[in-house]
Parts: sequence; C-alpha cells; structure tokens
Amino acid sequence: MALTTTSSDGRVDLADHSGIADSRFYNPELAPVPVAQRNWTTYNYFALWMGMAHNIPSYLLASGLIALGMDWVQALFTITLGNIIVLIPMLLNSHAGTRFGIPFPVFARAFYGVRGANLAALLRAFIACGWFGIQTWVGGQAIYVIVGKLAGDGWMNASAVGGQPITLWLSFAVFWLIQMLIIWRGMEAVRKFENWTAPLVSVGFLILLAYVLIKAGGFGPILSQPSKLGWGADFWKVFAPSLMGMIAFWATLSLNMPDFTRFGGSQRKQVRGQILGLPTTMTFIAIVAILTTSGGAVLFGEVIWDPATLAARFSSPVVVVVALICLVLATISANLAANVVSPSYDFSNAFPRRITFALGGLITGVIGIVIQPWRLLANPDVYINGWLGFYGGVLGSVAGVLVAGYWLRARTHLDLEDLYKERGRYWFSGGWNIPALVATLVGAVLAVGGAHSASGNPFPVDGLIPFLKGFYNYSWVVGLVAASLVYLLLTARTTSRESSPAPEPVTEGEAVV
Repeated sequence: MALTTTSSDGRVDLADHSGIADSRFYNPELAPVPVAQRNWTTYNYFALWMGMAHNIPSYLLASGLIALGMDWVQALFTITLGNIIVLIPMLLNSHAGTRFGIPFPVFARAFYGVRGANLAALLRAFIACGWFGIQTWVGGQAIYVIVGKLAGDGWMNASAVGGQPITLWLSFAVFWLIQMLIIWRGMEAVRKFENWTAPLVSVGFLILLAYVLIKAGGFGPILSQPSKLGWGADFWKVFAPSLMGMIAFWATLSLNMPDFTRFGGSQRKQVRGQILGLPTTMTFIAIVAILTTSGGAVLFGEVIWDPATLAARFSSPVVVVVALICLVLATISANLAANVVSPSYDFSNAFPRRITFALGGLITGVIGIVIQPWRLLANPDVYINGWLGFYGGVLGSVAGVLVAGYWLRARTHLDLEDLYKERGRYWFSGGWNIPALVATLVGAVLAVGGAHSASGNPFPVDGLIPFLKGFYNYSWVVGLVAASLVYLLLTARTTSRESSPAPEPVTEGEAVV
C-alpha cells in the first residue's frame, strides 16, 4: 500500500501517485486532491448553493406547485420539508469527498466496483445531461424575451421551426455556447464564476416580485389566493408525489457532492456551508416564486408558472431586461455547478485515458440537446411527477447503497490507492460488486415500477407495474430504504474485504491544512 498521511482533522492524503499513475482507471482529474490544495471555505460552499439554487428551474418547482392547486402555505411547506430531507444523504455522501479528496465516480468504486461504478456514475451523468438541457432551454427563453423587448415583434414573431420561433432556437444555441466556453476552461473557472455571481443571482427574482407586488396592490391580494386542494384528501394526494419531486430536484447532488467537497478545507467548512446554503436559498427562491406566481394570477387571471413567459407580459421593457439578465446569470451559474461538473467527471471515469474534464462537459452539452428538454417542460405534471419523480426513485437507490456502504459497512474507511487499481481491494468480481448492483436494481424497480400518469406525463394511468403503483408516490424514499436494506442484507455474512473497514491510513505527521 502506498504511504498515506492523515491531517489533524481526518483528511487523508496520498502523497505518492506513482503506484497508480499508469493504471487505466486513473487520470489527473480523477486523482485525489492533495490536502494542501483543498482550500474551499464555508463561503465557497454557501456561494455554490446560492448559485445552484437561484435559477429558473428552482423557481418552476414552487410555481409548479401553485399551478397544481396548492396555496402559498402548502407550497412553501412542501419545498422546505423536501430540502431538509435531501440534505441528510447529501451531507453523508459529502464526507468521503472531503476526507479522501475524491470525486463521486471514484467514491462509488468502493461499493460498486472499479468497473461497476460506471453504472452509478453514468446514471447520474445522463440525468445531469437532461438537467443541463432543461436549464439551457429556460436560459435561452430568457435571452429570447430580453432581445424581443429590445428588438420588437419581428424577433418575437419570427418564422417557426419545429413548433418554436427560429429566434428562440438561436437564443438556445447562444446560451449553450456561453456555458461550453466557461466549462472548457476547467473547474477553477467554475469556482470563480460562482463566487462573483452568487450575490447577484437573487436580484432578478426580486425585481419580478417587486413589479408584481406593485401592480397587484401589495401582499394582501396575493396571499389571499385560496388553495384549490384544501387540506383534505385532495391535498395529500398531490403532496406525497410533490414532496418526492422536491427531494428529487437535488437527488443528483446528494450523490455527487463529493465532486465539490473534495476541495473542502475541512469537514466543518463544507458541512456548515451546505447547511447555511441549501435550505435557506431554496426557501428564499420558493417564497419569491410563490408570491410572484400568485401575483401573476391576480394580474392576468391565470397561473403562469414560467417566469420568462410571465415577464414577457410586463409592460416595462426596463424591468423585463434587467430582471432576465440577472436570471440568465443565475441559470448559467446553476447549470455549470449542478449539471456539468458531475457528468464531466462521470464520463471521464468511464474512459479515463480518453475523456478529459472539458471533453466530458462537451459531451454533456450535446446529450442535453438530444434529450429535447422542451418536452420535459411541457407542463407541471410532466416536470414534477414525471421527470423528477421517476429519476428521483432511481437515484435514491444509488444513494441507499452509498450511504449504507460507506457509513455502515466501510465505516468511513477506504483504501485510497486501491480505488484506482485493477484487481485491488475494490475489484470484486471482474470489477463489479454484485450485491450493490442487485440492491440498486431492486430499489429502483420498487421505487419507479409503478410510475403512473396524473395529467399529462407519459406513463400509463395504472402504472408500468400496476401493483407497485402506490410506491411511486414515495419513489425516492422507497428507492433509498429498499436499496440500503437489500445491500446490507446481501453483505451481512460476506467474508470479503469489502465488508470490513479498510485499515487506518498511516499517519506521517500532519499534512498541510
């Protein structure tokens, strides 16, 4: 085993990479970050979450709940509870990134196998590609409205191609290109962009809210909008799948936060930054979205859940342009951090010798277009109950394996060098850990096998597997719990080295902090 050192706060450093540098499962971007270079602070993580949370799809979560019939109290309660719940597995998985300096796909190797980790990583990557496409589409819509307010009707009413104005497609392409140029410069460029945009991203939403409040006559008419569901059975039927959708919104990050916490200056800094960042910023954007959407209903007599569409109804070009420019910056910030960094690492993990971080980002961008994100935003039911509910259950199963494996089986100890070796500790059966694969499959089938349609998503009314229909309303929880239990059951009596904790790293004095 190569010599590792442990700093006073428990972070492990692999000083010599010569033993793994020639491995086909290693490249410099997947390698453990030296402790001396793990310098992200509490503010960096707070700024990261502010940048990721304050974006148009986050707004659509809250506005979508209003469109589904909730009032402001019900929507705020659902979103706040969902974010508190998803923060738990997020912090549990973040620990390994800070302790060992490794990204998510390398962390997954400890439990899925050096090759099997590609399954978990690519599941996460393709969902991130979908999110990249969604964010890019809504950002393109914002650019389309901005230019339309300045250029006039000729831009807004251009000839249609594929059901959309050609100028909207052009805006989509420009927004896509801007993001690719930033990601091509690497992870440090992403960090700098997050830091300077974080204080600005809420401005656009506040401008929209202020305009609506003035036009609607204050908070009174907005807060008096009644729930269409009440607090009886109709509400609880919508609440359960909506809560799973709120959790699923960040289920991707609950897996791949090691991609960011690997740069953490300490466990305390990353934990504190995330606790300060996620619940507070998401609650803020939820309040703004709920009030703005409810105010729009007062003004225009209908619930307009898309902020770009709502802004296009405003009579003041200055308000629209300034607000949407801020929202464009917000969406770029969120998209880079949440939906490009992770799949870039994931695609690189699948082909370490051929795909760099930048090339992985380009692949993400191309797949994000192929997925046709405009279809995923067709209506609130497709967005929340179809898209979010389905992938949330699948990723909940992966999270269940990682949490159970790291905290209950490995007990937070990993053999850092062997994570990059062929036929090492984490080779298992030809590079695959069968118990983890079985647990993920069982958890995913139970969670999403009963996927069904409420009002527009593509699943059958009776569910894909009818007798599992009841589980789908709790998809993320079902996937997490089922996969955890199956994994623990299948590994309970194994005598393999995977079931017992790795030896503590050799301490050669304190590493540089």
